[in-house]
Amino acid sequence: MKTDIHPAYHAKAKVKCACGNSFTVGATKEEIHVEICAKCHPFFTGEEKLIDTAGRVEKFKTRRSKAASPAPKKVRAKKTESK
Repeated sequence: MKTDIHPAYHAKAKVKCACGNSFTVGATKEEIHVEICAKCHPFFTGEEKLIDTAGRVEKFKTRRSKAASPAPKKVRAKKTESK
């Protein structure tokens, strides 16, 4: 087996969130910066917080509104046979 291939483990790595919350975990980096943590995640807080990347939320809402109100179906007129 190869020796010295594993990264250094830091038992008290500091995690900093964009909301200002910070806590310690075990990790291979000394400091970790995250955008969302358990204090500000919508699933845990119950608030609706949209993180929009390249307009995906608007695209989803427009597709959903189109699916909720379908367009009227086109009815084909039957051809009458002439004898």
